Amino acid sequence: MTGLGNVLAIVAPHVGGRAAGAGLATVLPGEARVTVVESADEDPAALREAHVVITALAPVTAGHLGAAPELALVQCASHGFDYVDVAAARERGIPVCTIGSSGAEAQNVAEQTFALMLALAKQLVPAHLALTEADWALPRLQRSITELSGKTLGIVGLGQIGQQVARRAAAFDMTVVYAGRRRVPPETEALLGGARHVPLDELLRTADYVTLHAPLTEETRHLLDARRLALLKPTAFVVNTARGALIDQDALADALERGALAGAGIDVFDPEPPTPALRLLKSPNVVLSPHVAGVTRETLVRIALAAVRNVSSFLAGEAPRDVVNRP
Repeated sequence: MTGLGNVLAIVAPHVGGRAAGAGLATVLPGEARVTVVESADEDPAALREAHVVITALAPVTAGHLGAAPELALVQCASHGFDYVDVAAARERGIPVCTIGSSGAEAQNVAEQTFALMLALAKQLVPAHLALTEADWALPRLQRSITELSGKTLGIVGLGQIGQQVARRAAAFDMTVVYAGRRRVPPETEALLGGARHVPLDELLRTADYVTLHAPLTEETRHLLDARRLALLKPTAFVVNTARGALIDQDALADALERGALAGAGIDVFDPEPPTPALRLLKSPNVVLSPHVAGVTRETLVRIALAAVRNVSSFLAGEAPRDVVNRP
């Protein structure tokens, strides 16, 4: 140990709260003193004394950082980090880390992406609801039931999760195009079924399915706004398992209500949980799930272990991994 041993684990209620965080004390080094809360405001003394904060989708604001004079590390138990004031942490010299390189969430997020795509393509939700009402909906639905095979999948963000999605797309005989700040090496593109790097607007114009796997930053907030949504074909579907605010939710609802899009599969919302006023909850041709991508039993174990490994290494004096706010 380096003399840094107070760990504050903040697990938001909508992802399990204290019950989900209870096991952290059993896997961190024995010398660590772990306090589990559901909000950074819940235990001011623990925040004030914390050397490390582990947060699972719970906000860590500039005010929280200012109230933690001993803080040396913020560890996000996720690939995303938008719920932490990264700029304020940088100003205070506090590294903010994710579990990005672990790939802990990649498998299930990719599976959930395809679950939503298949549900949209096969009209599973309206078919199920119709049958529960004794409505044999085949004549009505068969005009809109389609295949994934032969379609173009546009992946926005070809990181670890995006690459897992691309691998599955190749198995479905889909053509993959992707957009992002960087092109992956040609050999990686070849392994992903010949994935092709294109500008975002071109991806939106050509894709039959668009799936988002980018981090939420000030640059990517409302990445799909009204202008970009208008570039999509009326037969296209949008899937979001990354962060709700990557899409202008009102603009997406507008497009769905006008019939300008074939449908949307949404696992993430802004805010979470969504308010009853969210128009997407009642928009046509949507499949919704409550941020379940990345929360299978297996995934939660991998996430916790990845976060704990980074924190344990840091407490032992090693440099942290997956720092998102380097100077």
